Amino acid sequence: MRIIALKARLPVALFLVPLIGSAAVAQMPSAGAPGGINTAFVKLFGSVGAFTAKVDALVLDKSQTEKVRMPMDFAASEGKVRIEINLAQMQGKDLPAATMDKLKQAGMDRVISLFRPDKKTTYVLYPGTQSYLNIPFSKGEVEAFEKGLKLEKTALGKETFDGHACVKNKVVVKNDQAPVLQAITWNAADLKDFPVQIEMKQEQDTVRMRFTQIRFVKADAQQFNIPAAYGLMK
Repeated sequence: MRIIALKARLPVALFLVPLIGSAAVAQMPSAGAPGGINTAFVKLFGSVGAFTAKVDALVLDKSQTEKVRMPMDFAASEGKVRIEINLAQMQGKDLPAATMDKLKQAGMDRVISLFRPDKKTTYVLYPGTQSYLNIPFSKGEVEAFEKGLKLEKTALGKETFDGHACVKNKVVVKNDQAPVLQAITWNAADLKDFPVQIEMKQEQDTVRMRFTQIRFVKADAQQFNIPAAYGLMK
């Protein structure tokens, strides 16, 4: 089967690509589920239970030069997260054009990631092939979800971001033993303290996510489920 053959040849990260693609996966928090979205990351949204938004996500190098940029559609509801991206919209000087062409030819350039803590798994869907991957949570991610995490926030100052009066915060998410995620967030007072920008560092790179068109609505529950016609990719 062509999909399976491609899967064997292409970088695994491209098949776990809920955030920015293979160039960014290594930069995302590693304490939980593959691909970046995990219980610790969801904790950054505080008491905001449900919302939809557009996200401009990018990776910057140590000199703050842009390496990768990826727009995405983002929805969250009751701890569940849905991210949809189109790899054809990914921008970056070092992206492998041949790999992107192969994904497009195989109908795998559009990717939807469903973070489902209630099922202790992340699903990665490929609408072009009506197929999906099932990625079970690691032991550490299961423990983070079941035992809960603590969030510590320290104000660094006030800034206006995209027209919103924000408090810039240093945020540390911890389990019982140690920090599992650290970030800088710009929390908007007029948007229920929503983090309109999140910035995380990993080694010498920076991952930055800017949220726009934020709506505090509950997405259709079916958006977080695998469509009946989809088959498990083996």
